[in-house]
Amino acid sequence: MAPRVFTVPNQLTFLRLGFLPFFIVLIFYEQYAWALLILLLAAATDGMDGLLARSLNQKTALGAYLDPIADKLLLSSSFVVLALEGRIPRWLTILVLGRDVLILTTATVILLVSGYRHFPPSIYGKITTGTQILLVFVVLSAEVFQLPVLEVSRQLLTYAVAGFTVFSGFHYSVVVARRLHHHG
Repeated sequence: MAPRVFTVPNQLTFLRLGFLPFFIVLIFYEQYAWALLILLLAAATDGMDGLLARSLNQKTALGAYLDPIADKLLLSSSFVVLALEGRIPRWLTILVLGRDVLILTTATVILLVSGYRHFPPSIYGKITTGTQILLVFVVLSAEVFQLPVLEVSRQLLTYAVAGFTVFSGFHYSVVVARRLHHHG
């Protein structure tokens, strides 16, 4: 069993989790260039672990759970620390985290009440996550490069993230309600 836990893709995911404290500290100390580098390294390891898991036939149950947890921890902590530093509006961070809490609470209740239900992410959830990641990247890039286009992009992406977050949260609620109604 041990070799299936320490696969190369899982090791990359553990590495990504290891980046997290350094990423947070670098933002707190306003070392945005280094934080941006770590964000890019985390993105690279995220892409590589999925590719390697498929190509090396090293998909594991641990990896299936750990990979999205690592992604969510990095993204959520990015929003929190950037909001605390005044780089992302706090209202947006509350909205993003509130949606995540809604989804996590709903999944937990479904698991406890009716057993495991598979709810794959929707296209709207994926778009939401993509815009959130892009916002974090643009915010860090704006701090590093000080280009007006990045500041405009930051402002536009703030509202895009808010819109997609609200829409995908409602969409998730409707889809879950329909599935529970049909299965209940």
